[in-house]
Amino acid sequence: MRIESVNVGLPRSVEWGGRTITTGIFKEPVTGPVSLDIVNLTGDRQADLTVHGGPDKAVYAYDLAHYEVWKQELSRTDWTPGLFGENLTTDGLLDAQVRIGDLFRVGTAQLRAVQPRFPCYKVNVWFNDAGMVRHFARVGRPGIYFRVVEPGIVQAGDTIELLEAADTDITIEAVAQLVMSRQPDRHLLDRVLALPHLAAKLRQQLGGS
Repeated sequence: MRIESVNVGLPRSVEWGGRTITTGIFKEPVTGPVSLDIVNLTGDRQADLTVHGGPDKAVYAYDLAHYEVWKQELSRTDWTPGLFGENLTTDGLLDAQVRIGDLFRVGTAQLRAVQPRFPCYKVNVWFNDAGMVRHFARVGRPGIYFRVVEPGIVQAGDTIELLEAADTDITIEAVAQLVMSRQPDRHLLDRVLALPHLAAKLRQQLGGS
C-alpha cells in the first residue's frame, strides 16, 4: 500500500443553482513533503466545519481502484488525483478491507480509520451534476476518513503500513452499507455501535451515545 498523491486545497466560492457556494472540495496534488497535524494537512482547509473537518474527518483517502470503477461510470477525460476531494489518493487501501479502528503508519504519521464518507450536495457542485451524490451512493465506493493519532509528514510515494489491526471484522464498506440501508441489520448495528473507534458523530447518527 502506498500514497499515490497528496492533495490539498483552500475553500473557494462558486456559483451553483443561482447562489454562491463556498466549498473546500477542490483539491490539487502537491509535490514534496507535507505536514499533517491533528485536523489538517498544511495548505488544506474546510469551508463548513459543522459537517466537514475536525478530528474524525482529518484526512480523507480515496483509492486508485475506485478511479478505475468511476472511469466506467463517468464520461470525462480529467482524472487528476484529488478529483473526489480526497487528501490522499492511495494505491491498495480499500474500503472493503480496512476495518473501523485499523491503525496505519502513513509517512511518519499514524492514522486510524474511523468512518466512511457520505458526501453532501457540494459533490454535485464540484461535478456540475445534480445527481452526483445519489450516483456516489449507488457506486458504493465511499473512501475512508482517518483520525490523526500521531502527526507527521506525508508525501507521494510513502508506504502505508498496518500497525495495529482492529479487533473486529467490520469494514469501512460494511458501515457505509449499513448507514445507506433502508432496513439496517439490527445485530450489525449493535456491533457497529460497540466499536471503540467509531467516529463520534456517526455513532450519534446511528442512535448510540
